[in-house]
Amino acid sequence: MNDGPHDSTPDPGQPDPDDMAEQFRKMMQQFGLPMQGDPADFMSQLSQMLQGMSVPGTGAPVGFQAPGQQPGRAGALDWNRIKDLARHVAATKGPDPTPGRGDREALLDASRLAENWLDQACEFAQVAAQPEAWSRAEWIENTFGAWQKVVEPVLTSLTSAMTNLLVPDSGENPQDPMAALGAMMGPVLRQMASMLYGSQLAEGLADLAVTTVSGTEIGLQVLPQAQVVLLPSNIAAAWNDLDLDPRDIEIYLVLREAARQRLFNAVGWLGPQLLALVEHYARGIRIDSSAIEDAVDVDDLSQLTPDKIQELSRRLQGRLFEPTRTPEQEGVLSRLETLLALIEGWVDEVTSQVAGLWMPQHAQLEEAVRRRRATSSPAEAFFSSLLGLQLSPRRVRDAANLWAALRDGRGTVGRDAVWHHPDLMPTAADLDDPLGYVSGESVHNGDEITADLDAELEELLRAEGEDD
Repeated sequence: MNDGPHDSTPDPGQPDPDDMAEQFRKMMQQFGLPMQGDPADFMSQLSQMLQGMSVPGTGAPVGFQAPGQQPGRAGALDWNRIKDLARHVAATKGPDPTPGRGDREALLDASRLAENWLDQACEFAQVAAQPEAWSRAEWIENTFGAWQKVVEPVLTSLTSAMTNLLVPDSGENPQDPMAALGAMMGPVLRQMASMLYGSQLAEGLADLAVTTVSGTEIGLQVLPQAQVVLLPSNIAAAWNDLDLDPRDIEIYLVLREAARQRLFNAVGWLGPQLLALVEHYARGIRIDSSAIEDAVDVDDLSQLTPDKIQELSRRLQGRLFEPTRTPEQEGVLSRLETLLALIEGWVDEVTSQVAGLWMPQHAQLEEAVRRRRATSSPAEAFFSSLLGLQLSPRRVRDAANLWAALRDGRGTVGRDAVWHHPDLMPTAADLDDPLGYVSGESVHNGDEITADLDAELEELLRAEGEDD
């Protein structure tokens, strides 16, 4: 054992801690945040200040964790707090009564009737889970896990953009003092990004929760299991312009949701692949640093208050993402739009067959669904502002025509057998020529997506299965 004196000479290959502390001190002074003492102590104090903030007008915490609160996840978004904030914001938008016994009994009666009709119109079996009536808060609670997976890549990109904005010369070389400085700023920057994005996420989910009338009206399978779910408190507001019996409206909505849930339940690859496509698109998002720089005054961080953060969040609403998409994102978007159109087109085709037989007012109900789909919905606003994803239901009617042609040519068995494997699915080109697809004359080249994308989607689906 060597008991001699230790060599205190700094390692020439590592940043000098004193120099790094001095650079950090100067940078904080430029931001109006004078620092005394050790940088680590200052960062801890700043982090605690941010953690203690609440959202103006709500009293709800902003939703991030202090460094060290969760090992390996310093400054990570506190998803439970964001979920609670979304529920709180939804509650401010109007009454949210818990569905009562009458709501549940009416839903069970409508479900029994709709399921009997669907047994004669499609090849997919009824789901095992009992139908449920949810409040808006319950919808947020039960779908939040799916949304978390979707938006996590965006938060990562936003954090990197803010780091580059505040510490522009930081690189990946650990010997670069600015890189070390950027690493030191990391926890606080993650908290700032969490605050900016978390507030928008909560607001977007709240808007969805007060408008959606069923568990998966948005087209994605965001429920934890295949299940028919209605939100009774939203139905009247969404359909109040129709002079129809509320009972008929409920039966029709149950019919559509039951058909969609049968499809998701029977086609095991469908729900996970939809979410995997959205996640893949989100991973390719590029944050518009100029918009952040325009909104965030780095010389005025001393005024970092909850009201200031809310103002910054509003400035960045709809401006976070670069307007151009990569070719890979364009491919993902095309594939996602086609798959969503095929799902909703199939639901339209099946419910049209059933409602046409049993519901005299089916034409009005179908037209109401088309109008609702064509208007700028909260779902479209949610995907646009929080994911930069412009989803439009442009081809649903084309998809419904294709499924109807398949049923005419091959029966319900032949129509529904197409869902057995992704390789059998119609493409965007097939929507232009449904008769050619039915006859087999069209050339089925598959989606114009690279092999790398297919491999990544397969990996995402495999990971989803392992998590389950």
